[in-house]
Amino acid sequence: MNEIQKYPIPPDEWESLKTFTDARIALGKTGVSIPLRESLAFKLAHAHAKDAVYSSLDTQALATRWQKYGMPVYTLKTQALNRDQYLQRPDLGRKLHEDSVQLLEGLHTNPVDVAVVIADGLSATAIMENAEPFLDRFWTKAEERGYSLAPLCLVEQGRVAIGDEIGSLLRARLVVVLIGERPGLSSFNSMGLYLTFDPEPGLTDERRNCISNIRPQGLSIELAVDKLLYLLQEAFRLQLTGVLLKEKEPKGIN
Repeated sequence: MNEIQKYPIPPDEWESLKTFTDARIALGKTGVSIPLRESLAFKLAHAHAKDAVYSSLDTQALATRWQKYGMPVYTLKTQALNRDQYLQRPDLGRKLHEDSVQLLEGLHTNPVDVAVVIADGLSATAIMENAEPFLDRFWTKAEERGYSLAPLCLVEQGRVAIGDEIGSLLRARLVVVLIGERPGLSSFNSMGLYLTFDPEPGLTDERRNCISNIRPQGLSIELAVDKLLYLLQEAFRLQLTGVLLKEKEPKGIN
């Protein structure tokens, strides 16, 4: 008789609730401890989350693949020179490096409706897994609606607010930032989305709207794009984003 048969894990009264959440509930117990398999699963999830924080973007591969959108792709850097500095100095991840500022200033772009910025944030893994399928759907839908789009910008060591400076330099009416979210123990690959009307450096969070947990096990790409398109429509109608822009539409738009 093996150890599992000799010391079976008794059923947990909350077992039925596990179908509604990825949270660690109804783990069972062995004596006064949780089962070994659950302890090991926790350690593995923690390792995935830590790896996600220190993951990096394959900027060359992404820029090459994203040329299919028929738009230039520019790789930019912030004032955070490496990952450790990025984690210790969040303010540096909100400001473009001078070389990147000069690059965007030299483009002399015409005013556009939407600038899309993709930043690694706290999980480059999330961007590598989710950004391209999101862009595939969004790009088609945005062009169908007649939105003019700025060149794609891919940012290393970027925070959410970096989109405001980039959107301003690209003369965009609205900026959309796709960014890797802070990884949890069940969501190391979660991508967030932030949109800001009339972007400019120095804006604070109440001026933005957020759609979070975009990943296969969370909010689907299809629903996230539909929510974004609805918010874009309302943002341009009301000439604002943030706390005054509410999602009143119960379903996504086609």
